[in-house]
Amino acid sequence: MSAIPGRSSPRAIPALAVVALLASVACGGNAPPPEPGQGFGAPPDLRGSRVVLMPAQEVIDVAGDPDAELAYALSDIGRDVDWIFEDEVLEVLGRSPAIQARTRGLPVGVFTRAQVQRIGDPLYGELRRIAALVDAQAIVLPVRVTFEADESVEGSTPRVRFTVALIDPRSGRVLWFGVEEGGDFPRADPRGLASAAEEVALTLLWYAGR
Repeated sequence: MSAIPGRSSPRAIPALAVVALLASVACGGNAPPPEPGQGFGAPPDLRGSRVVLMPAQEVIDVAGDPDAELAYALSDIGRDVDWIFEDEVLEVLGRSPAIQARTRGLPVGVFTRAQVQRIGDPLYGELRRIAALVDAQAIVLPVRVTFEADESVEGSTPRVRFTVALIDPRSGRVLWFGVEEGGDFPRADPRGLASAAEEVALTLLWYAGR
């Protein structure tokens, strides 16, 4: 049974961040986005839910395919989640030309400037329409994937970093938003990307254990 809001579940939904509305995208005041290894909100139990995995909206200096690596990590750890990947979304959108929605080039820049607690249009409208077409209860939105050093830690080496939001597309609430880093590997070493994707999967699918 899923713990996504709006579906029956014997488990209580974890406490979520307070909703704040702004004209375009609602943000948590001037609070900065989380540092690597941090997040806000609480991922619900996704077992039994249909969840869309969107492609990374921005990829900077990363070797390999972040979309494929994250899809593998999530589907391997979260085998009891009904994952919906980009190819399926595009296929459905292709059969619905009147629906204005896309999987790439979404307006996600605000996520890197502040703590977003609830999304607004146009992002909300596009994600809501996609979710309705594929009957999904949640959307995993990788905002950025980068290879960079943690500026808050002196002398840190660059690592693959995923900045990811988990969104309830019906209400626009950001259920969880965080930044996860991989291990200390050279840029060309595929273990760096794989370890970062695994960190995202283990955080979102917390009930699977480490």
